[in-house]
Amino acid sequence: MLRESYPYFLANIPLSPNQDLPVHDKYSGEVATRVSLADSKAIDQAITAAAAASGPMRKLPAHKRQTILYHCVRRFEERFEELAEALCIEAGKPIRDARGEVTRLIDTFRIAGEEAVRIGGEVIPMDISPRAEGYTGMWKRVPIGPCSFISPFNFPLNLAAHKIAPALAAGCPFILKPASLTPVGALIIGEVLAETELPQGAFSILPCRRDGADLFTTDERLKLLSFTGSPEVGWELKSRAGKKPVVLELGGNAACIVDEGSDIDDAVSRIVFGAYYQSGQSCISVQRIMVHETHYAEVREKLTTAVNELTHGDPKDENTFIGPMISEKEAIRLHDWIIEAEEAGAILLAGGKRNGAMLRATLLENVPSNSNVNCQEAFGPVAILSSFSDFNAALDEVNNSDFGLQTGIFTRDIHKIQKAWDELEVGGVVIGDVPSWRVDHMPYGGVKDSGLGREGVRYAIEDMTELRLLAVRDPN
Repeated sequence: MLRESYPYFLANIPLSPNQDLPVHDKYSGEVATRVSLADSKAIDQAITAAAAASGPMRKLPAHKRQTILYHCVRRFEERFEELAEALCIEAGKPIRDARGEVTRLIDTFRIAGEEAVRIGGEVIPMDISPRAEGYTGMWKRVPIGPCSFISPFNFPLNLAAHKIAPALAAGCPFILKPASLTPVGALIIGEVLAETELPQGAFSILPCRRDGADLFTTDERLKLLSFTGSPEVGWELKSRAGKKPVVLELGGNAACIVDEGSDIDDAVSRIVFGAYYQSGQSCISVQRIMVHETHYAEVREKLTTAVNELTHGDPKDENTFIGPMISEKEAIRLHDWIIEAEEAGAILLAGGKRNGAMLRATLLENVPSNSNVNCQEAFGPVAILSSFSDFNAALDEVNNSDFGLQTGIFTRDIHKIQKAWDELEVGGVVIGDVPSWRVDHMPYGGVKDSGLGREGVRYAIEDMTELRLLAVRDPN
């Protein structure tokens, strides 16, 4: 059970000026807890504190940053079931998936602890021409300064961790706005951070209304904005961010190709996971499934059967695979898209029914290319099936999208693997698995409307640091 209420964290300190943000159990719809809500004055105070903490954070030795991150690892392990239960309740995530996310939270902080003592530099040969003889050059990375983070509802723990942990490793103070629908996990992270010897003002975690969070984007004291969420919001924030660099992890409508000669049972098993894991509410959820014509009938039959057999229901039940979507509003939106596709000629192979925020796992075929469920991000338990005869044409179809996050390809042909890696307009190509696969140390991010920059601890640290050159002349 969640506690009756949770404070926010302002300059490392828990404060409860109100309990104005109700957090609902996404399955029952009942209020599960209440959270303190920050106003613009509190956000301004947090930014002031973060700016003041820049010097102490920059001077914090690497081994101390590592110790702080490893403390978090230990405490997350000790509070494992509490974190999983909170995630299950506030996000409606099936409990087995919630435990998986807690495991990834721990991984992300552990990786950051390792990277905290690896932030190095390089010596540069300067004598590339006669005029530069007698000069020595080198560079190092220095923290960029106070960072602004905005995290989403679908991975409330691990996607917050992908901002917090690299910032701590790099020596950057930060302010974080967690999603209003799922703030509890981030606040528990705040409780653990408050146990450490971080300098005063090193972190603030402030749930707030979207219309009150303008300072997260516009304040010039903040030196980086990292946002994960919808493309519409992300690009709008970038337009208002001013001089600061912006990292955007946005949406997708990820494709998965099943080529001739693939292990069909393996591919179907992984596609079911990739398309319907946590009710498809992942930006790399399998949305478009393209199957070589020689295997299409078999995949169609096996996939339809597997989708129809998925267990829907209470996310607290250990056997549940499909829980509720984040809200009834989102379930209605996606259900309307399904109906729209059917009216345009699509065939419903599985699912298609809705009850409140619960949407049955849905599989469609013959979906018109201009249907929302094909060309937009579904962000729910819906996938569409189509066939192809030419691999190159399938690659073209993958690229025929406003998005470009990750693609999964089941093939055993090394030449096709190389061609896909060369030609697909995506941030990552996954061979022998679904695009939904991610390990938390790898570079992760997209192109086109899927965003800017890369996460994954080492790569986030690059964004949170700047290069500083030293050139030395020997006058002798």
